[in-house]
Amino acid sequence: MASRVLWKGAISFGLVHIPVALHSATSESGIDFDWLDKRSMDPVGYKRINKRTGKEIGKENIVKGVEYEDGQYVVLSEEEIAAAYPKTTQTIEIESFVPNTEIPFVYLERPYYVAPINKGQKVYALLRDTLLKTQRVGIARVIIQTKQHLAVLVPSGPALVLNLLRWGADIRSLEELNLPPVGAKAAGLSDKELAMAKQLVDDMTGKWDPKQFTDSFKDDIMALVKRKAKEGKLKSVVQPEESGEAEPRSGAKILDLTELLQRSLRKGGGDAPKAKAVAKAPERKKPAAKTRAHAPARRRAA
Repeated sequence: MASRVLWKGAISFGLVHIPVALHSATSESGIDFDWLDKRSMDPVGYKRINKRTGKEIGKENIVKGVEYEDGQYVVLSEEEIAAAYPKTTQTIEIESFVPNTEIPFVYLERPYYVAPINKGQKVYALLRDTLLKTQRVGIARVIIQTKQHLAVLVPSGPALVLNLLRWGADIRSLEELNLPPVGAKAAGLSDKELAMAKQLVDDMTGKWDPKQFTDSFKDDIMALVKRKAKEGKLKSVVQPEESGEAEPRSGAKILDLTELLQRSLRKGGGDAPKAKAVAKAPERKKPAAKTRAHAPARRRAA
């Protein structure tokens, strides 16, 4: 199956723009248990229920509120919420570069493959190889489906990977955990214990092969499903139709790479004012349509 483009835009640092497209780097492979009405085999959705009365309420009677103090809420209108959304851009705006060992794994949230488009291959390769050579990653902001994300741009083999990051405020502190002190002596470890542990790790060390690890629960459930299907234990379910998706717009073009790099260096790299390059490639007859980014569909939790 061909990889679907989720978002189109450009990587930006200094005065350089690299037209790119985002592709999901992961897929949901777990078991998706759908709710069905056992009497009619119709799909079952979620209802809006008043938690106090237990009665279903209409959408027109629902407002959005934020709890300010215990039991005290501030109600916000749709207009007020819409005004607070960040301005939509089609740019992965790199704000700084940091050593590739400085970001803890706990901050990593969701990866996307980044692929060059619109003749952006050369400058894409330049950024990728420069990050590999300097052992740096790019810290950036990007807006996907009206939501602002912090992200890190990481070279991985021939590709650049954009991994969305959790905000610092979303990471819990380690201070409340009862952790042993850092260092062998401080933790009360002997040289013999360290040597034995190292030997065990060495004996179990091998090359990373993701094919060796599978979801045993999924495998068992699917084997059961296959067996029951062969026995003729199937039920017909008609799913509701899904709405179509808008086509994403094309990104900016990149050209005069050497000149743009020189201008960025003269004006201070990332602190330089934004400027648009003039395209050498023939202009399209029709302007690209505005779009919103598409995030992968979320599966219902079991």
